[in-house]
Formats: sequence, C-alpha cells, structure tokens
Amino acid sequence: MKIRKIDIENFRLLKKFSIDLEDELSLVIGKNNTGKTSLLTVLDKFINQSDRNRFSFDDFNLDYRESFKDLVEGANFEEESYVPQGIKLKIFIEYDENDDLSNISQVMMDLDPENNTIVLGFEYIVTLTEMTRLRKDAQDFLKKASGSEDTEDAKDLVYFLNKNYDEYFFIYRKSIAFDIENEKPNESVFLDLDKEKVSLKNILSFKYISAKREVTNKDIDKTLSSQTSKIYKKTESSDTQQLAIEKFKDQLFSTDMVLSNIYSDMFSEVVEKVKKFGGIKEDDSDIKIVSSLQHRELLDGNTTVMYNQNGHDLPEHYNGLGYMNLISMIFEIEILLKEFKKSKNEKSADINILFIEEPEAHTHPQMQYVFIKNIKALLKADLKREDGQSIHLQYVISTHSSHIVSESSFNDIKYLKKDKFNSVISKNLQALEREYETCGEENNYRFLKQYLTLNRAELFFADKAILIEGD
Repeated sequence: MKIRKIDIENFRLLKKFSIDLEDELSLVIGKNNTGKTSLLTVLDKFINQSDRNRFSFDDFNLDYRESFKDLVEGANFEEESYVPQGIKLKIFIEYDENDDLSNISQVMMDLDPENNTIVLGFEYIVTLTEMTRLRKDAQDFLKKASGSEDTEDAKDLVYFLNKNYDEYFFIYRKSIAFDIENEKPNESVFLDLDKEKVSLKNILSFKYISAKREVTNKDIDKTLSSQTSKIYKKTESSDTQQLAIEKFKDQLFSTDMVLSNIYSDMFSEVVEKVKKFGGIKEDDSDIKIVSSLQHRELLDGNTTVMYNQNGHDLPEHYNGLGYMNLISMIFEIEILLKEFKKSKNEKSADINILFIEEPEAHTHPQMQYVFIKNIKALLKADLKREDGQSIHLQYVISTHSSHIVSESSFNDIKYLKKDKFNSVISKNLQALEREYETCGEENNYRFLKQYLTLNRAELFFADKAILIEGD
C-alpha cells in the first residue's frame, strides 16, 4: 500500500499542483521559492491537525484570494452554481491483493476488483451556508467602515477577511470515489469521514524533519544530548534493549537507597524543626526525605554527547555544524522511526511518510554524497517491529544540493518550477522518459541520463545556461 499521487489546490504557490511519489524515495528539487516547504506544510496542517499548525490567511494562494474577494463582494452571486471554495488536498492511495485492507475498508468507495485506488480528500473551505453568512457580514462591515471618520487605517474587505476568515472556513475530511475509466476523482460521490467518525490514524501517518533544525555550535547548545532522552523514551516500549533498561532501573534503585541514607543526615536538622513546630509525638506520623530518581526523566538534561579525538573527550558543540547536523538528523530519524513502528501493543499505520527537508544544511559536499548513498539503507534496516512485522515507509527529501542530485536515481527526481502564471508545477523525470520512448528516441534519453553528472545537476537550480562547444 502506498501514496501514488498528491494533488493540492490554492495553498500558497501551489495553486493547482500535482506530484507523483515513488515507492520509497522521492527527491524533490527546485530553486528557492518553488513550493518545496509548502508541500511539507500543507501535509502537516491537514494530516496532523492541531492548534499549533492551523491555517492562516497568508496560506491562501494570492490568485485565489482575489477571486474569493470578488465572490464575497460580487452582486451576481448564484447559490445554485456555488462550489465550496478553499484549500484542498487529495491523497491518492494505491493497494494490491497482498495488503491488509482491514483499516482502509472503512474508506473504500468501490468494490470493483479492478479499482485499487482510494482518494482521501482534505478541505479547508467555505460551505454555501457559511458563504451566505460571510457575504452578509462583509457587507455590514463595509457599510460601517465607510461611515467611519478614521481614515488613517482604512478597513477594506481584505482587512475583514484577514481578521475573520477562520469564522467561516472549516476543515472537512472525505473519501472520494475514483472514476477508473477517466482516471480521476468523482467529487460528487464521497463519504464524509467526520460525520461517520472515521479515524485515519491507523491508515496514514506523516512526520517530518524541518530545515529549521535546532543544531548550533554554541557552548550552551544541548540539542544532541536532549535527543538521547527522547530515543530512550521510545526504546523503552520495545523488547530490543529491555535487558539494558532493566539494569538501568536496578542501578537507579540502588542509588536511591544510598542517596536516601545520605539525605537522612543532610536534612536531619530541618526534620527535627518540623517535628517541634508540627507538634509531632513519638507515635505520630513522621516525615523523611528520600531519593526518587525517575528513569524516564533522568536523561533530560543529565546526559551529554561527547566526541573523542586523539583520546580526549570533547563536548558536542566542539563539532562542526555540518557534523552536528548529520548526527542530529540520524538521532531524529531514529526517534521518528520508533514512532512510526509504535509499541508492540499498538498497530502501525498502513501508510507511513517521512519528509526530510534540506539535509545538506552546513555539510561538506563529500558528506552530502555519503548521506544520499546511505539514507535508503539506513531507513530500510530499521523498519521491522518487535512482533516481526515490517512497516512500509515512503520518504520525501527536498534539497538544493547538486551533489545529492547527482548521486540519486534519475527516476526518483521530482522537479518543481514556476510556470508563466507564477504557479508551481511538478515535473516527474519518468514522464520525460516516456516522452522520449513515444518519439522513438530511447538512445537520446540514455545519453541524457549518462551525462547528468555533478556539473549538469546544477542545471536544475539555474536560471539560464550557456552551452559552449569545444574546448
């Protein structure tokens, strides 16, 4: 089971955007401001809904904002032809006969054995009822604003929408029928997942490592050390290191006994004073101060990652930023993989997707080569649960590094670029291969792949190219 395609509408630069995903790695590339972070953000906002990552008015595509503004203040509004407006995400899931369908059976819209596509729809939209209320409220606001004497801060419709949009826009989740003949969703036929109280947590899990990582080389930085406690908390739920964990707990218990005896001497005076002021008699309840080291909390702030050089242990912030970034990413990947796998008493989601944003931050080109060469093996090696079941992981890596691109599989590349309308489109290089095959030019395509080495990979991030023949 896997995500085959993602469609996005009206989110920032992604006005009408579609991207195909590979079975494992999808390498998303493109120049700055071509929607790579927007792709990560819209998935997070819809799949991991919380107060922390709610939509803002600035998330709406600029062209959409203008058309929506016209719709709100337009005089010729027709309720019969109104289509709910807003930000939309469609996730196309593909399954086969070997997959466990117990979870996705809740969202299946078609029992045709030839149709193996499920479309999950997420929408942040204004329904007809809310649009009618919005139009009335906006008109009332504009009438009141036009009569105001406060000309220094003009309050127009954009001001009103910016302040009040979340009173009219709401998130809806759907399972949309897929028209197998026309190979597209039939949006008029759907299952309301909220009304039916269908949870997607066992179907879809999305996690990410943001480009805005906390790693610094300041002496107060303890990012790597704090990550060790997170790894421990995730490890505790598995059997892999259970023996070591039990030894850890036994040692803490012994330490508690020793410290409690020491505390008895350290705090004897204050305990005696409490007895006097509290009027405690010999047979009454007494107080004492004991040690209670908690294994879950002990690692927080009490472990330090060191690195050894020529027999000397040095603190983590003595490392270069690139090396610290790489270590931090590996730690974070370890934490997230354990979250994907869940404990042995829980069931993993059917579809797991990990987004790693700009892994090349601060790193030397050689380290970028090493990262992309090893990331597939690193992720594959740790996908088996304690019960023997393996989870399937799709991962998306966005990058600006030509070094990473040159070492990647040509078919993994998804190239994002702006079109003439300033909207972002995604180019799948596998589609380019099909174009060459259609024209009978397979040899030319092989030639192109052969010479897409380091310097040529920089073309993906260039504005223009000058080609010079000869020496």
